[in-house]
Amino acid sequence: MSYQCACCGQLHDSLPDLSSAAPWPMYTISEQERADRVVLTRDRCVIDNREFFIRGVLEIPIHGQEEALGFGVWVSQAEENFRKYQNPPDTDEIGPYFGWFCTEIAAFAPTLSLKSRAHFRGQGLRPWIELEPTDHPLAVAQREGISLARAWEIVHETFPK
Repeated sequence: MSYQCACCGQLHDSLPDLSSAAPWPMYTISEQERADRVVLTRDRCVIDNREFFIRGVLEIPIHGQEEALGFGVWVSQAEENFRKYQNPPDTDEIGPYFGWFCTEIAAFAPTLSLKSRAHFRGQGLRPWIELEPTDHPLAVAQREGISLARAWEIVHETFPK
């Protein structure tokens, strides 16, 4: 199976990692106000200097496959924990830290405000995001995995042809 990449327009044969460019709360702020209220980088976001978010990776195992379906997601962090991650950011000697899930994943919606933990890995890797083990479909998928066919369905829902 393949998908057409939204970034480059090319057809790719392997499963992509899916991602969100910013945490959901940023999108509730008008574009005119964002320049004054939001500081957004590839891995961190601060809103009004009082809401703190980090980008991490949530992985869903795929039955019979070595690779997982990865999602670049955002979780909130307490300011103290955000600052520890910021200085130095590339360490596995902090956390894990609690956060609220701040990315909507349509295939499992609603996913905002799920309880999560950010596990810091160092070695230039984004934190691994673990959801609280509930009966929410995304938490079940993270815990039990999904079929390869379902993984491709999710990709095609995200990147329709």
